[in-house]
Amino acid sequence: MTKKWRIGVLGLTHDHVWGNLENFAGLESGEVAGVADPNEALLDRVRQKVGCPVYRSHEEMVEKERPDAVYIFCDNARGAELGVWAAERGLHVMVEKPMAATLAGANRMVAAVRKAGVRMMVNWPVVWRPQVQTALALVARPEFGRIWQITHRAGHGGIFVECSPPFREWIVQKERNGGGALIDVCSYGINMASMLLGRPERVSAVTGRLRNGEYQVEDNAIVVMSYAQAMATAEGSWGQLGQPMTGYLATIWGTGGSVALGPGRGGRVWNTTAEHPQGVEVTPSQPEPHMANATAHFLWALSTGNEFFPLCRDTTCRDTQEVLEAAYLAAETRREVTLPLQAAE
Repeated sequence: MTKKWRIGVLGLTHDHVWGNLENFAGLESGEVAGVADPNEALLDRVRQKVGCPVYRSHEEMVEKERPDAVYIFCDNARGAELGVWAAERGLHVMVEKPMAATLAGANRMVAAVRKAGVRMMVNWPVVWRPQVQTALALVARPEFGRIWQITHRAGHGGIFVECSPPFREWIVQKERNGGGALIDVCSYGINMASMLLGRPERVSAVTGRLRNGEYQVEDNAIVVMSYAQAMATAEGSWGQLGQPMTGYLATIWGTGGSVALGPGRGGRVWNTTAEHPQGVEVTPSQPEPHMANATAHFLWALSTGNEFFPLCRDTTCRDTQEVLEAAYLAAETRREVTLPLQAAE
């Protein structure tokens, strides 16, 4: 008989939590054991939508409900603390991207799960989009050749358009989020580059408050990653207008062609090869059941022992965090930063 995994949820202030809770509906492999958050209004929403036990204290929830694993959906700084806390208690962890507010936090999380012998997955919501999976499968083919450039842009209408009040409260606090648009949306492109190209040799970045001068963090950023035989850029924006440019846009160039992917859940893919230099549109393949969403993938990996998808592995995401930290340092000093960071631990 297949094990039914009991999942505890630590934190509700990150808006991505609600879609992940919805994904438990109809699943036989997992259930929500309990939810913990001090915000009573958010707990009421759980009572109405999920119907599971709720607690104001994560310690009490874990003690009483005895989950096998936890989801963490709070601010990035607190998320790193809770990830370590959960791992030390033998719980598997799924945390929302990027995984922490700082590289030190990410390092502590990785060390904690290794010491405890548990597993940690980092959820990047775009991973479950068919066009992303199709594009990454195309660039993995031998005929695509060596990747020599990646360009990536992620953006949305800003926190007052995209974020609920509990989310807005912390996402503009550097000590809790780690920064602004750079860590929030440039991180998607950095994560893709970390998966496909590894750790860059050098990082440079520019940031600005271009759309809302009231923010204490940047609302726009561009990061440049330099490799021995490749380069990658990650653009991020809070405050852009219109569709479809509020999504997730990327182009990956290889010596044998290029692949471009469009935004949104109904996004598109274009593939250019020597045989088709003008490019052809590729119909994205529908994901396998275990690649349909984060919950399905997390429970599948725990049940089968398979590795998490490369974008979601803690090693990839720890390296993403290092580039994020280097990018902030580069923007602050207006200098290119060499990796690995000297103070990585």
